[in-house]
Amino acid sequence: MNDLLFDFTLDKSKKTAFINREFDADLSLVWDAFTKQEILDQWWAPKPWASKTKVMNFKVGGRRFYAMVSPEGQERWSIQKYTSISPKTNFKFLNAFADKDENPELPGSDWDLSFSEENGKTKVSVSIYNESLERMEKMIEMGFKEGFMMTLNSLADLLPTLSGK
Repeated sequence: MNDLLFDFTLDKSKKTAFINREFDADLSLVWDAFTKQEILDQWWAPKPWASKTKVMNFKVGGRRFYAMVSPEGQERWSIQKYTSISPKTNFKFLNAFADKDENPELPGSDWDLSFSEENGKTKVSVSIYNESLERMEKMIEMGFKEGFMMTLNSLADLLPTLSGK
C-alpha cells in the first residue's frame, strides 16, 4: 500500500494545485467512484464530515450540487458544473462554493481530472486552477490540502470494499 504514488503540490505562481494519487484498483472502479453519486457520497468529504448530494447529472453541461455536512449538521454547499467528459480518461468541471439555494460564490476553480491504469493500479491526476490567488490562499487556510488528502485516503480505504478484493 505504501508504494502507491501520492503527491500534492501547490504552485502559487500558476494559482494551481497538482495532485497525483495511485489507487490499488482497476480504472473503471476508480472512475465510477468519482462519477457516481452513490459512491461519491461515501468518500467525498474529510472525516468526520459527510458528503450529501442533492443533484447529480454527470454529463457535459450537467452538474453536481452537494453539501459537506459536519457531525453537528453544519452544511457547506458546492456546485460542480461538468464542462468536458472523456469516458474513463478525463473529466473537467467548474467548482464553486454556494449557498443552500445554489447561488454560487464566484470566483470558483477549474478542476481537471485524468485517469490512467498500469499494472492493475489506477493513477488519478488532478489539477485545480484558481482564477483568483486570493481564493486559492483562502482554500489553503481552510485546510484544503489536508482535507483533500484525507478524502483521497478515504477513497483508497473504500475501494477494496467496492471491488470485493
